Amino acid sequence: MTPEELAENFAFLDDWEERYAYIIDLGRKLAPMDPSDRVDENLVPGCLSQVWLTSRVEDGTAGPTMRFSADSDAHITKGLVAIALMLFDGKSPQAVVDTDLDGFFERLDLGAHVSVNRRNGFYSMIGKIREAGRQHAG
Repeated sequence: MTPEELAENFAFLDDWEERYAYIIDLGRKLAPMDPSDRVDENLVPGCLSQVWLTSRVEDGTAGPTMRFSADSDAHITKGLVAIALMLFDGKSPQAVVDTDLDGFFERLDLGAHVSVNRRNGFYSMIGKIREAGRQHAG
């Protein structure tokens, strides 16, 4: 699913109870993370729930591509993880660095409906994703 499709799906849902259910469903559909990657060194700092994140670079015909794998032990957080991966997975390292997450987060109106702790954890995860992008960009 593209970020645009995600935004359209959000707009279609009438209330935040339905949107929370949708976020949880996105988390359930997240590709499983290899259990060997669920180690302390892959934990995202600043998250109340546990969030594990790994990154790697794949060489492609169009240049390097960032690939991410992530998981969480909390349902809504896992859905937010799925949203982050939709935005960043498969992009070039420079595109990972340049992606406007703030605008997209607000477009979905998540800022007003996600707790401060979850929002801070989400941005910690994004910081780790962008750091991986910076390490491999230009």
